[in-house]
Amino acid sequence: MSRPVIPHPVYRPYSLRTIDKLPQFSALSEDERFSIRVVAQVFPFRLNPYVADQLIDWQRIPDDPIYQLTVPQRGMLRPHNFQRIADLLLRDAPAAEVHSVVSEIRSDLNPNPAGQVELNVPWFGGQRLEGMQHKYRETVLFFPQSGQTCHAYCTFCFRWPQFLTDGEVRFSAADSEQLLWYLAAHPEVTDLLVTGGDPLVMSTAALERYLTPVLEAQNIGIQTIRIGTKSLGYWPYRFLTDKDADELLRLFERIVARGFHLAIMAHFNHTRELETPIVRQAIKRIRATGAEIRSQSPLVRHINDVAGIWREMWNLQVSLGIIPYYLFVERNTGASRYFQVPLAQAWEIYRAAMTSVSGLGRTARGPSMSAAPGKIEIQGVTEIRGEKVFVLRMIQGRNPEWVQRPFFARFDPDAAWLTDLKPAFGEEEFFFSAEMRALATAARRRQ
Repeated sequence: MSRPVIPHPVYRPYSLRTIDKLPQFSALSEDERFSIRVVAQVFPFRLNPYVADQLIDWQRIPDDPIYQLTVPQRGMLRPHNFQRIADLLLRDAPAAEVHSVVSEIRSDLNPNPAGQVELNVPWFGGQRLEGMQHKYRETVLFFPQSGQTCHAYCTFCFRWPQFLTDGEVRFSAADSEQLLWYLAAHPEVTDLLVTGGDPLVMSTAALERYLTPVLEAQNIGIQTIRIGTKSLGYWPYRFLTDKDADELLRLFERIVARGFHLAIMAHFNHTRELETPIVRQAIKRIRATGAEIRSQSPLVRHINDVAGIWREMWNLQVSLGIIPYYLFVERNTGASRYFQVPLAQAWEIYRAAMTSVSGLGRTARGPSMSAAPGKIEIQGVTEIRGEKVFVLRMIQGRNPEWVQRPFFARFDPDAAWLTDLKPAFGEEEFFFSAEMRALATAARRRQ
């Protein structure tokens, strides 16, 4: 397998401690640099030379979408919380005092939303399997310990607590042993999603140690292996010129040759991430292994909240052989108040984009909320019996019987998440509410 002849930059991630070494950082005003330091006390921050040099347009900051996507913004914190931390930094407060205030702020930001900790972590043999989640019957999420970081951090990321060095809850598995036990006991599971963080920050050898036992197991029902990654958008050299890039592609080939469907679940948030020659070469190399690439992203304010961006992105993805998969609603966690788009507006953006793509681009489902009961799609806004309503349905559900079942919510132009919605037509609660309460009660008793 020949390697492309392209320059390979030094992999030098920038963090809050090393940001001064980023040349573009020195060009920012003192106030801008200070704001980044304040917000980065609360939210994880990581950048790399590819994103900084080839994706961010430094002439357009702070409005540049990739800058908004990767560099902490003042608006991500409520004004009073920003000022609290700023005052601590200005008077050079002790680290313990800063940490106490930061922890307090983080606790109010709904870390690990949608029942990830309480409802998604499975039990087996009387113990919680902390490196896994099992929310939908056919799909298990697996969090390899070595892959719980990313090449760069998205400012909106719903898994921001996963990247905190002092995080109390982190999904992480040291090896595949418990995963294999669990899969053998649950033959209904057909899809394994390896996620993080980003599993492709690991060396190929480390990834193989996790996956080889799955490939060789005889008593499990896995048919599809998905790898969730932002590497194509943030470090396409992973598939081109990293020292073990060829080995990674051979691993992909081996997975496919063993009869598994391999899906690379790529996260592209903006068209610019698809425009460099490097990422296009990486896409070609992945597809040549027999793997398919699917793309998903949330709709986020300041970054991609325009129908034209999605139209262009989906059309470009189809031309590159990528399957558009999901348009998500920004989850109600972290800096969601800065990034979220009201559901009504999200639906209008999705609908407008869909009218301008071919049938091959209309594989993208959405707008979809990955809420506690399941993936809930906003199918439209209409009027029924004189009442304006959202038309909703479950794409996925904790109870498989909920899937594809339509239901209705009163129209609210400001609603941005499921918890903002009220049932339509005088109903007291949604059809799944009582069962969700029962699940939550059972989970509390089990803890």
